[in-house]
Amino acid sequence: MKRELERIGIPDEHEARERTWPVVHAAFAVRQPVPQPSHWRWVAVVAVALAATLAATLSQPGRAVIDEIREVVGVDRAQPALFSLPTSGRLLVASDAGIWVVQEDGSKRLLGAYQEATWSPFGRFVAATLQNELAALELDGDVRWTLARPRVRYPRWMGTETDTRIAYVDRTGLRVVAGDGTRDRLLSRGGRGPLAWRPGEEFVLAFADQDGRVALVDADSERILWRTKPLGVVHDLEWSSDGRRLLARLGPSRENDVVIYTRGGLPFTRIRVPAGTVTATAARPGSHARAVAIREGDDSRLFVTDARGTLLAGPGVFQDLAWSPDGRWLLVGWPAADQWVFVRADGRGIRAVSNISEQFRSRSFPEVHGWVP
Repeated sequence: MKRELERIGIPDEHEARERTWPVVHAAFAVRQPVPQPSHWRWVAVVAVALAATLAATLSQPGRAVIDEIREVVGVDRAQPALFSLPTSGRLLVASDAGIWVVQEDGSKRLLGAYQEATWSPFGRFVAATLQNELAALELDGDVRWTLARPRVRYPRWMGTETDTRIAYVDRTGLRVVAGDGTRDRLLSRGGRGPLAWRPGEEFVLAFADQDGRVALVDADSERILWRTKPLGVVHDLEWSSDGRRLLARLGPSRENDVVIYTRGGLPFTRIRVPAGTVTATAARPGSHARAVAIREGDDSRLFVTDARGTLLAGPGVFQDLAWSPDGRWLLVGWPAADQWVFVRADGRGIRAVSNISEQFRSRSFPEVHGWVP
């Protein structure tokens, strides 16, 4: 696909470069970075599925995005606090203080000193973990039930209006429990996480095992539907919203590859990043597009695979990408600037919020664990 895209001629390519260089140069001159080496290196063209060429990045839409980025880098135009979300929905956030629910109007509620969390289907409850406990919580922090298990991690909640399951990992392996806290059982001794439920009414779960393979299991029958060869370190698993494609983000032992599998377990494509590290990915709701954050050296860039150009660029690492439920806005965590940056998917709008760690009573940068309606 990359070779085919490179052969496509782009109108006024040379003129676009000439017009854009003064804009990029000016953006560099006025930015106010957090303490970082002053050398600015643009990332080379990245082999991302449906990624744009450099000429596309410097197209007219790209220039508008760069102008917006120039205004927020260095916290110049960032809001001092989260007064509201840019669109509807609620966030689930983990900080040193615990798990928070953030409402559309910016109001926040601390549910308790939990470590990891996941929304229930339809966002009515939250499953959260302590070191040795899994708990189901009301949105006001009241506890519905708890389950004592050793070293609980990776809670993931899935289901329908009448039937739900929570998958998680503990010291014994991959486990699953009903949404009411009953019928807890071991699903796979080799399961180590991360985990990702396939969207749909069937309880089918993707997980990484202790040998670095990705497997798909029917949680009711306990039958393994398919399993990959060893892939190395698996950092993240995520399904497209239609359940047809599974993305696996791999670690440095496999050259920072991203592999997209079809529903039947066959690799759909493999994205190689020869000059950088994929630090975060996120599937856009209602499509097969992906947001991809890539770091090279001291700088990072953000792409969406069905759009032209760079949505965001700056020093440090971009993390915790989260799409709004309507797919119109993408939340980007930027620890080096202590900011959340909300970027419109079409590249025509950007909002930044500063002092994120302080707002969530955290020394470390808070993590976003989901955005639901």
